[in-house]
Formats: sequence, C-alpha cells, structure tokens
Amino acid sequence: MNTIWHWTYATEFPVGRLTFGASERGLAVLAFRGAEEFRRSPNFAGAEWVESEAKTRPYFQQVERYLKGESHDLEMPLDLRGTEFQRRCWEALVRIPYGETRSYAQMAEAVGCPRGFRAVGLANNRNPVAIVVPCHRVIETNGKLGGYGGGLPAKEWLLELEGARLALAKNP
Repeated sequence: MNTIWHWTYATEFPVGRLTFGASERGLAVLAFRGAEEFRRSPNFAGAEWVESEAKTRPYFQQVERYLKGESHDLEMPLDLRGTEFQRRCWEALVRIPYGETRSYAQMAEAVGCPRGFRAVGLANNRNPVAIVVPCHRVIETNGKLGGYGGGLPAKEWLLELEGARLALAKNP
C-alpha cells in the first residue's frame, strides 16, 4: 500500500498553515492550502492518506528552523511525484543556492528547454513540495516576483529571509 502520512501545522510565520505529507521515501507534499489538490492528483492515485503528526514532525521541525533563520539547509529525502519534465524542473530548483534567484528563462535553459519558460512556470505551479523545492527563488526576467502558490507576500518574505536581492523586484 502506498501511504502518505499528513499533518497540518499552524505557523507563526507569514507563510501561515503548512500541510506536510510524507511517504516511506520522503517528503511528498508541503502545501500552503492543504493537500486536497494533491490527493486528487494522478501522481498520488491509489495512495492512502493517513493523519500522523509523528511521521511528519521531523520534516516540519527542519522547515521551522529554516523559517526562524536558524538553518539554511533543507536536506531531507524527497518523494517528488510528477512528469519527467516536472521532476527535471523541481530538481533544478533544488540546485538554486540559498539567497539567490533565477529567472524563468534561466530555469528553462537549465532544464534544456530554452524557450520553455512558460512550461517551467507551470511546473513550478505544480510543485508539490513548497519551500524545500524552492520555487520562491524564481522570478520574472524583468525582476518582478511573478506568481507564487503561497501568495506574493509569502514569496517576498521567504526571499527576504534568505537575504536575496529584491531591488529589481520592487521597482515596477
């Protein structure tokens, strides 16, 4: 049986409530608005969703240390479920260093699809593991923040937490 243990934590941070979902292989979901969209996804077809704070707490504790600015590292096993292209995009996101940003165009180039910046944006939108797979580090080529599943204030807060340069993003 394919089990996803999940639990939702309220945080004191601007990112709000975070739902974690973990399998035997690693963190499979970190979502801002609950896990319902992932529960309905074909990527999780046949999974049994079981509430378990104990199985998700180690992941939450590491993310909490990151959100407090106590750690820059989010090293944990991941169970990324998506298409081959989505997984390539998500793996490229993980390679963006803490405190740095990349444009959608740069990400498209990094995954071998130089004209596919919209496809990269869509893959980022489908990222099942927010924060740990840092799609918040991707901004528009013109320096604007672009979209973010947790909302633009959360994206800006995460980038400021990391000390990323936002001067271009704040200028229209």
